[in-house]
Amino acid sequence: MLEPHPTIDAIDTIDRPSQTARDLGYRMPAEWEPVECVWVVPPHNPETWPGCFEAAQAQHADWVDAMRPYVEVRTPGSLGIETDDSWIRDFGPIFVVRGQAGEPETAAAQQLAPSPLAAHDFRFNAWGAKYEGQRHRDDVVPQHLADKLGFPLWVHDFVLEGGSIEVNGRGTVMTTRQCLFNANRNPWAGPEAIEQVLHDTLGTRHVVWLPGGIEGDDTDGHIDDVARFVNPQTVAVVVAPRGHADHAVTQRNFEALQQARDQDGQPLNIVGLPTPEPVIYDFPEPPPGVDPGDDPVGRQPVPASYANFLIANDAVFVPVFDQASDDIACGVLEKVLPGRSVVPVRAEHLVVGLGALHCLSMQQPRV
Repeated sequence: MLEPHPTIDAIDTIDRPSQTARDLGYRMPAEWEPVECVWVVPPHNPETWPGCFEAAQAQHADWVDAMRPYVEVRTPGSLGIETDDSWIRDFGPIFVVRGQAGEPETAAAQQLAPSPLAAHDFRFNAWGAKYEGQRHRDDVVPQHLADKLGFPLWVHDFVLEGGSIEVNGRGTVMTTRQCLFNANRNPWAGPEAIEQVLHDTLGTRHVVWLPGGIEGDDTDGHIDDVARFVNPQTVAVVVAPRGHADHAVTQRNFEALQQARDQDGQPLNIVGLPTPEPVIYDFPEPPPGVDPGDDPVGRQPVPASYANFLIANDAVFVPVFDQASDDIACGVLEKVLPGRSVVPVRAEHLVVGLGALHCLSMQQPRV
């Protein structure tokens, strides 16, 4: 059953277009396009980082300091917006911009959609109700930002997290079947309906479907842990060796990309990213009388992935895990994203929260 998106008291003051984003000429830009600022929520929920909360906070602070020379870093908290957790990639606004990449805007387009920047607010149900009842404030963060900053906003009943989609800015969106077809998201929607929502909201016209995600990922296979566009025709994809827990799924993803095409019917260029050795964390037992629910307990894998990088203007911020493969991954990204500084960021504590740099950020395009 389709559940309505919660709304804030000020919802009627927000500009909410009646036409689709695609009909108004909006598109989701690629991450390498110019960025105005990066939104982050510093770790503030100790339950998300059991046993290493302060260490995760320190790694997040180091990363923010590393970003500041390249891009403005902003927090919803600075505007008085409260959050339940820090995964703003999944509950934050998905920004769209007016006009096509590399094409001059027409007067007609400006008249049709006066604001060059707008955003989407999809329902956030805590990754398929895994943490049901704990993320109500997160679910309305885009509405608060639209209210305070004045950009138009579409509010959708459709469930979608920002970490589940990846675009090349030219008409292609990449995602996984494991996540978007999962019955814990939009069980009422078939594949055609899901693709229609993606195209209407992101301004795309073609979908690349990959099978799924890596071990330890509680998001049901977010794309930003397995494959990322690094230019309009090139995908960096995680490739795990034989014997690794992620070998089978990364091999299926690689084979799917070999068969995939872009929005113009052209084959994609594929570049392999290494996989770190499994990062295993010993999650502490909850206090007596506390039900752990779906929270991990004991020695469990966490989703350590070099694909969870963030591109922000002239820099690429790459999660690293104090392993020999760190330098290899940074070298790959340096080659496929030339002209940008590759900045490694220690993330072995951040990833205990089951996400890393991309999950903890949302870029706002420059317009």
